[in-house]
Amino acid sequence: MKHLHALLVIAMLTVVAACTPEPGENADASGFSAPSKITRKANERVREELPIDDPADFKEARQGLIAAAPQLQVKDAEGAFLWDMERFGFIDGTAPASVNPSLWRQAKLNNIHGLFEVTEGIYQLRGFDLANMTLIAGESGWIIVDPLTTRETAAAALAFAEQHLERKPIAAIIFTHSHIDHFGGALGVISAAEAIERAIPVIAPKGFMAEATSENVIAGIVMGRRAAYQFGRPLPASERAYVDTGLGKAVPFGQYGILAPTRTVDHTPQEMMIDGVRFIFQYTPESEAPAELTFYLPDHKAFCGAEIVSRNMHNLYTLRGAKVRDALKWSHYIGEAMDLFGEAEIYFACHHWPIWGRHKILNFLEKQRDLYKYIHDQTMRLANAGYTPREIADQIVLPEALDRFFPNRGYYGTLSHNTKAVYQGYLGWYDGNPANLNPLPPAAAAKRYVDYMDGADAILAKARQSFGEGDYRWVAEVLNHLVFAEPDNREAKALLARTYDQLGYQAESGVWRSEYLTAAYELRHGVMDQGVDLSKAYELLKRTPLPRFFDSMAVRLDGPAAAGKKLALDIVFTDIGESYRLELKNAVLHHKASMPSEDADVTLEVTHDLFVRMLTGLAGLKETIFSDDLKISGSRLDLLNFLRLLDRPKANFNIVTP
Repeated sequence: MKHLHALLVIAMLTVVAACTPEPGENADASGFSAPSKITRKANERVREELPIDDPADFKEARQGLIAAAPQLQVKDAEGAFLWDMERFGFIDGTAPASVNPSLWRQAKLNNIHGLFEVTEGIYQLRGFDLANMTLIAGESGWIIVDPLTTRETAAAALAFAEQHLERKPIAAIIFTHSHIDHFGGALGVISAAEAIERAIPVIAPKGFMAEATSENVIAGIVMGRRAAYQFGRPLPASERAYVDTGLGKAVPFGQYGILAPTRTVDHTPQEMMIDGVRFIFQYTPESEAPAELTFYLPDHKAFCGAEIVSRNMHNLYTLRGAKVRDALKWSHYIGEAMDLFGEAEIYFACHHWPIWGRHKILNFLEKQRDLYKYIHDQTMRLANAGYTPREIADQIVLPEALDRFFPNRGYYGTLSHNTKAVYQGYLGWYDGNPANLNPLPPAAAAKRYVDYMDGADAILAKARQSFGEGDYRWVAEVLNHLVFAEPDNREAKALLARTYDQLGYQAESGVWRSEYLTAAYELRHGVMDQGVDLSKAYELLKRTPLPRFFDSMAVRLDGPAAAGKKLALDIVFTDIGESYRLELKNAVLHHKASMPSEDADVTLEVTHDLFVRMLTGLAGLKETIFSDDLKISGSRLDLLNFLRLLDRPKANFNIVTP
């Protein structure tokens, strides 16, 4: 039974994802070194090249402010902070030398938070989470658009709104797309029971439920680990560490939930009356998310761009790892919105702050549309000329009309990794050069590089010289080989950490900064034991389709160990009337919906609720053993032998060391 419990824990994935400071480098408390003279000059050039002090965005970001939340902190049930805007109070005034001035500007704008009136009847709560929550006044209550990431932050945002607006019941909920920061807090604004009892309309794009509950299932462990880098999870908030994502302040880790849609948007234009408010929906799948929509409110002349447009260059590929997004479709949808909703006088979205004025909105949409089209077209022009992804990324530059437009700056996505995404979408990982067809794995290649370069001492001497010249990209590449060849080489790790510091300080992208500085942090301090508590995802996981759990189990099967073994396992979920056959054969695990059969080697009868509670750790071993909701028939030995074939993945595996 102990092994059974282990199986169920292993079967589910994360739903979301040392050395001492070197002397003489003016390191801060976490070991981050001082910005070098070269980094200072690089950041000074950014300040000179861009109109950093242009106040227009700051004026719009503050427009309509009803109430600020000067002490905005949200705690979980145990009293731990899961959201704390106060820690970003240092982001003010002129950018320090350790932060790209353009990113600092974006971080200052994202610091502006509170309750805002977009126009009469439309309100936004910004700065309570990574995303915005929008309230639209209906005839009987509030229509809520995108109830944030967690139950706690959503509840805090709604409570703050109710202090300053008329208290009304929830009349409807709209999920614009299938990323968790836009639906995970749904149960913080209304309970599942009340939503069912009152028949609350829940509107979402076609495919939302499947995408929202399965995005991270197969690759959840690796994606969760990489997300810690993308969002700088171990980093303190400071001038030399974490400042912003570019898309918003940070990602909270609390209780996640979801509500099943009752109405689906599946075509464009699709009109719908929701609590007396006229909506015209645009269906935009396979853009920023696999399932996404935007909408127009004709009586308000207000367009909600969801996340197909935002005040930054977005990701065509996310550094945490995900399927690449279609830049051509993305651009097309923005153009379609211009044609459909070109009379809009107000634009608002699920991140950042609104725009007022038809001509300003059309200019914004045009430049966002052309940004993604330019990246797509120029990447493929160069690919067709024989250039490889790294060559393309290093030579594409945006035309001035697109590049100097602040909403197109690479605060979240970057030109570099987005061009590689376009290449990957058409041509995959291989660049056509046979030297890259079957290279040695990193650690094995690293040892040979070090040997060819006359050993560690010679490499370090040359790396120090290159570091002094500010050739940080090259130093990082060279020292990465040395660290992978000699992971205990403290001098190599220290110099590589200092190199990542400088690359992070120069990065305009919030997530590139977090990637570099998280790498520097782990080189100095080791990997942090900071996993995601699955119990917080109970409400989400119990609505995840069961086949996704079995898919995750299949990718944990140790193929070589399973060779020659066979097993037929029936799992019967006694409370929901579903049953599945798991079959092990040819070192592959298959599953299918199937009634239990006498030819099964083992039959497991369990309630779906207990199954999910065991996955999330809410049901302990003792409760499981003595539960009436669990029964095993057949060969327990076969079951135990099967369980031993499932890997126990390590969530906090090494990234910057072998």
